[in-house]
Amino acid sequence: MPGCRVALALVSVLGAAPVGARAAPSGAVLGALADGTPLLEPPRLERPPLIDGALDDPAWQSPPLPLGEWVSYNPLNGDRIAQRTEVWVAYDEAAFYFAFRCHDPEPEAVRSTLSRRDQMWNDDWVGLSLDPFGNSQASHDLFVNPAGVQADILTTPSAGENTAPDWVWESAGRRTDAGYEVEIRLPFRSIRMASGDEVALGILFWRRVSRLGISVSWPEVVPGSSFIECHSRLLLRDVERPFALDVIPSVTYARNQTRADPSGFSPAESDPDVGASVKYGVTASTMLDATVNPDFSQVESDAFQVEVNRRFPVFYPEKRPFFMEGMGTFELAGSGGDANMRTAVHTRRIVDPRWGAKVTGTAGRVTYATLFADDRAPGLPEADGGPSDYPGQRQFFGVARAVYGLRKSDYVGVLVTDTELAAGHNRVAAADGSFRFGHHSWSTTLLASDSRAPDGTPAGSGLGAQSFYAYDTRTLVAVAQVEHYDREFQMDTAFLNRTGITIGWAYSQYSFYPDAKKRPWLKRIAPFVFTRHGWDEVQGARESLVLPGIRFFFTRQGWLRFDGGWGHDPWAGQAFPTRTLRAMGGAQLTRWLNLYGYTSVSRAVYYDDPDPFVGTEWSHQLKLGLQPRDGLNLSAALNRVTFDRLEGQGRVYAVTVLNGRASYQFDRHLAVRAIVQWDSSDKRVLTDLLGSFELRPGTVAYLGYGSILEQNQWDGEAWRPGTGAYRTMQRGLFVKLSYIHRF
Repeated sequence: MPGCRVALALVSVLGAAPVGARAAPSGAVLGALADGTPLLEPPRLERPPLIDGALDDPAWQSPPLPLGEWVSYNPLNGDRIAQRTEVWVAYDEAAFYFAFRCHDPEPEAVRSTLSRRDQMWNDDWVGLSLDPFGNSQASHDLFVNPAGVQADILTTPSAGENTAPDWVWESAGRRTDAGYEVEIRLPFRSIRMASGDEVALGILFWRRVSRLGISVSWPEVVPGSSFIECHSRLLLRDVERPFALDVIPSVTYARNQTRADPSGFSPAESDPDVGASVKYGVTASTMLDATVNPDFSQVESDAFQVEVNRRFPVFYPEKRPFFMEGMGTFELAGSGGDANMRTAVHTRRIVDPRWGAKVTGTAGRVTYATLFADDRAPGLPEADGGPSDYPGQRQFFGVARAVYGLRKSDYVGVLVTDTELAAGHNRVAAADGSFRFGHHSWSTTLLASDSRAPDGTPAGSGLGAQSFYAYDTRTLVAVAQVEHYDREFQMDTAFLNRTGITIGWAYSQYSFYPDAKKRPWLKRIAPFVFTRHGWDEVQGARESLVLPGIRFFFTRQGWLRFDGGWGHDPWAGQAFPTRTLRAMGGAQLTRWLNLYGYTSVSRAVYYDDPDPFVGTEWSHQLKLGLQPRDGLNLSAALNRVTFDRLEGQGRVYAVTVLNGRASYQFDRHLAVRAIVQWDSSDKRVLTDLLGSFELRPGTVAYLGYGSILEQNQWDGEAWRPGTGAYRTMQRGLFVKLSYIHRF
């Protein structure tokens, strides 16, 4: 599409005249700007449609927009499908309205489930990507399945896709004899956007056909480009900034007990709490979020992971709504993926805040965000989850981020973080930039830290840096990254695997596309090679890995991967030789069965500080997803890892982790869920029962019960872990109520 390479200056967008415009009787117009970018001018409605999934309102009686062919972008670029999609767009003084009629030659094969929000990715779905400022620096991505279940993602050039945000919007869907239909209402106040006589936004539509495993879009997403770069233009007129103030009071009550001895539990500890959050639109493009005494209990339990013999810390994603929303703004270029820095601002380090505040906004080409929080956890007693080293102390977190948008998806930015605890601090300043030239993209980041221990003694200062390059076409992908972190570098807000390293990695892949007429079940074959080399100053040894392999992509979202590698793993002053062989794959085998499997055998290192050694590690994973009927979802995951000394010298460990989950969605709002998790290494079982009613984001009611069973033996005076029978050692009941009031 020619519109994927045009400049995005707002002046040029509004100043360019549409050419070749086509108008529907309702006044909807599809044309093009002088540079070729598609231009949509939707009608302004006097009477909004009823959002019920039936396209029988007057707003949808005009012909659909003549968008032409939709083109695939995942897993292949450039394919056409038999499924046609019709789109209507409109707006009024308060909201956007979208309607989709999704035709399918096999309507009975359309996959749709009743599920929780953001849990419908294996279904058919349709939706849109909306850039509210038209500057290609962020997009609000909305998805709806045929049952009307919602999903939303915030996408930014620095952080990629973030599923955490839950905006307040309406949707409805229904199955038809020809496929399905979907309606969407998105209030202006639910997102930050400009106002004025003429407002230019970016927009792109997409659709997923589950059984084909293919996603298509309009306009086309050109290989090597991000979809944010390929938006068409959406032009609104006479848009006024709505007043936006949301107040969300919340009440929680928790009752917990711990087993004192075989005869019973200790007296219950009750913990009622009241808190409140506020969202205020300071301007059309600036939002203030604040919370006081928030309830940060996690409704969704962390899945057990194998944590034995882990060289790097285990990453658990953030699940608390206040921190989740908008956090992608704080990401630095080059973080995530295979990088040493998983994320620059990992808010799970803020454990028990008294209060928190965020300000996010856009001014012209500048996007900015701040985050402040006061964490009580460091001063809590050890029995309450604190470290016991800083009684009564609180840790302050401050983060500020600014990004200046250049061309499409290009930006330069700065990030400043500060944590203060007792007489100590950790302060980091960073600058980053990301640039794209055709099929080439490049980013770089520079960081500097200064630290002081809580007792006031200097902890040193250090530098960090990374540079990332990628070349991406339909057939060839080549990626490389180089990173360095001084041994003294410290960033308390980040999830950083290690410091004291200089390391680089590269990945290249070439794709072959078999003849679709001869082998319609085989979509792509992609051999690849991954290599990593570097120096670990802390371990005093070099690091290396060479990993060639091959991928196969099939219909029904199927894929297989085989790879094998060799290299050296540094630990305790040595570079241990390693080898690995792996196989993995997955597929949506039927409408009700999803399968994933993984197996590997490796010559690996046992990370024992005084006496490390090399052994044989076997790792296996099996995940099943079942949906025997609409609304009922079952899943099970089994992880098994064993480690043996070489030459039959004995087993070091064997760990089995089992995660099981069952949920039933009565409708889009009411659900029940049960989780059972078992970890053989800790000899513990977690049970978690939850009933939830979610009217919309912010208005929720939860009732939950959880327990932890551990293998314990009573010796007459105390518990002896790891022996005897499994007993319920902890149990708890909690209730959470919150309500969003929109002024």
